[in-house]
Amino acid sequence: MMTKTPLTLVSPAPEFEAEFVAGVTEIFEEQIAFNQLLGLKITSFRPERVTARIEMRHELLGNYAHNRIHGGVISAGLDTMAGLAIMAAIGARHMDEAPQQRLQRFFKLGTIDLRVDYLRPGIGKSFELRAEVLRLGSRVASTRMEFLGADGKLLAVGSAAYIVS
Repeated sequence: MMTKTPLTLVSPAPEFEAEFVAGVTEIFEEQIAFNQLLGLKITSFRPERVTARIEMRHELLGNYAHNRIHGGVISAGLDTMAGLAIMAAIGARHMDEAPQQRLQRFFKLGTIDLRVDYLRPGIGKSFELRAEVLRLGSRVASTRMEFLGADGKLLAVGSAAYIVS
């Protein structure tokens, strides 16, 4: 009797070097002042999906009577996360390059189109943001993003297109 070997349809995602992850984190969390204002912190950086977290603060309020996060924070957070997902996808595509060389590729990114659908009020002590690249072309990338409450409920979703060259 022959044993069947499972068929692998998708190759496993590469592991990033510590130097590359540290460089992306430095750019994302320290060099981009607006990300500091939002309080975005990377929690997972993988080629197929990135996640980050925002802790609620008074400065992020949009509706003080109901303690809701501002819709602009949600939109900006999703936009930023899409850029981070593209950074991961580009980093994975060019694993043959040195980490510092791959980090230089990110300076060409720019949002072309952004759509956000607000599903529920953003109320909570913290929020999780997720993003993935749907398609990474030579000039344009398409992404999908999610904004979740601490309880895991989906509060907003987004999609976006970015120039990558």
